[in-house]
Amino acid sequence: MYDDILIPTDGSETTDETLEHGLAIAEDNDATVHALYVVDSRITAAATEETGTDLEHSLEDEGREAVTAVTDAATERGLETARDVHKGTPSKTILEYADDHDIDLIVIGTRGKSAREKVTSLGSVSERVVDNAEIPVFVVRNAGTTA
Repeated sequence: MYDDILIPTDGSETTDETLEHGLAIAEDNDATVHALYVVDSRITAAATEETGTDLEHSLEDEGREAVTAVTDAATERGLETARDVHKGTPSKTILEYADDHDIDLIVIGTRGKSAREKVTSLGSVSERVVDNAEIPVFVVRNAGTTA
């Protein structure tokens, strides 16, 4: 049913719960696990010219570590993997990656913003992915989050 599963990661601790669900689904379907980290171009664009390059390199390094953690966990379970670090707007880049790589399922975590955070923010990456995806999206609500 699912041959290619995308697990976007931001390298945070909440990725562990998302990863457990994504890897279980991948194992059940003998699917390839794709790990993706998106360097948010809005953050790097807001940086000064002096600090922008250093910030971008730092985020790229963080991204490589994050996707390696995902693919190492998948490899330990005998799954095929692919990993990539892209620069862009996270939700758009996740959806573009999914389309470009014929992804069958996106497994993404949410931090569960408070009501106040939802009102003051532009929406979460996971919400935007769910709202705009043309394929199934499995959202993992991470423990310790609030609604």
